[in-house]
Order: sequence, then structure tokens, then C-alpha cells
Amino acid sequence: MIIYGKQIVLYVLENHPELIEEVFLSKEIDKKLFSKFANLKKVIYKVDNQKAQALAKGGNHQGFFLKLVQFDYAPIKEFKDMNFILVLDGVTDVGNIGAIARTAYSMGIEGIIASNIKTINNAGIVRTSSGALLDLPFMVHPRSADLSSELRDCGFTLIGATMDGIDLKKYGKIEKTDKVALFLGSEGEGISPKVAKKLDLKVSIAMEHEFDSLNVSVAAGILIYNLKR
Repeated sequence: MIIYGKQIVLYVLENHPELIEEVFLSKEIDKKLFSKFANLKKVIYKVDNQKAQALAKGGNHQGFFLKLVQFDYAPIKEFKDMNFILVLDGVTDVGNIGAIARTAYSMGIEGIIASNIKTINNAGIVRTSSGALLDLPFMVHPRSADLSSELRDCGFTLIGATMDGIDLKKYGKIEKTDKVALFLGSEGEGISPKVAKKLDLKVSIAMEHEFDSLNVSVAAGILIYNLKR
């Protein structure tokens, strides 16, 4: 798995050096920083601009790349022992998932499940989450409806963000001991109908103007903050 960009590379270097397999640099860096890479005892490659652009697939790499060990998903059993998790139902945009992961980690969410999808760009999410995904249990589940039933069976209350839900301001916060799975749907489709039927509670974010759509990562931040405050 290749990640690129100075911020995320330095985050991994400082916080998860054990994940680094190889280092690629396409620019000169100061001796102090280079020594940190050298201390990893990993191969350091100097690459030209053409190779750098290929590694980043045209992205803004800033001259920094890392090859990381294979990303491992957390097992579903680990999620069942948690109290507050996020379920992203059909959300596929890497930027949105990364932004949600940053918010979730900052606000104490214990884990994230990307459901109703089969594969996802893990490297892209690690990068857009600024490394938060490396500190947060994450997994992919292919069927949201089956997942919702499984979570309910092990004691989770299923809360979903829907257009017809009750105003979030009218709903109290959840307690630390509550077991809650917060479902967020994609911006285009929302929560899938089969999952919506299984929700214990539907909540919404009231709008001041006639504008009925928030970016899913923004909505996630508002919902998490209000439910945990």
C-alpha cells in the first residue's frame, strides 16, 4: 500500500513506524528528517519526477512516499464489544470517508464499518484521514441489512440519519454505557430501504433555509458531536 504527501508520511513516521516497509523520496530533505527515515533501517529510494507522479497517480505528493504493510481490517467480533460505532451505508467517496474517520477518531468513536460495498481504496482513506484510520478499527461489510441485524442481535441501538427523522436538537445525548450504531447513508441514495426499516431511531439535522443536503462528512460531525456532548 503506497501513501503519499508530507503530512501523512510524517504522521506515520512518528506514530506508526512499524508499518513502514519502504521509503521513496523525490526531493532533497534536511539531514535531521532524513536521519529519522534512515533510523527505520528500511530501503530508501530516490525517485525522479516521472516515477513520483506514477506512484501518486497524479496526486500532490510533495516528494514524500511510503510503502506500508498490508492494511488489515478489524474483525466483526471486535466491533460487537464496542459502545459507539459508525456504519457508512453505501458511502464510497474516499475523501468523505477519510474526513469522517478524522472526526470519528477525534470525538471518541470506537470503530467504523463501511457497508454495502465490497472493496475500497484503503490507501486513499489512510491519506485523506491524515492517518486517523490507522488508529481506528475499520472494516468493510458487503451487506448493510445483514450487518444491521447482526448488530441489533448483540445489543446495539440502531440510529440513522434520514430526511424524515426527528430533529436532532430534540433528542438527548447518549450515555457512555449505551451501545449505539450510527448509520449514515450516501449523499445520493441515503440509507438503504432495508436498513431504514430496521432502525430504532431516525434523526435529522434541521435546516434554517430550504436546502436539504449536507456533505456526509459534515453531517457526521454534527451528529456525533450532538449525540455525545
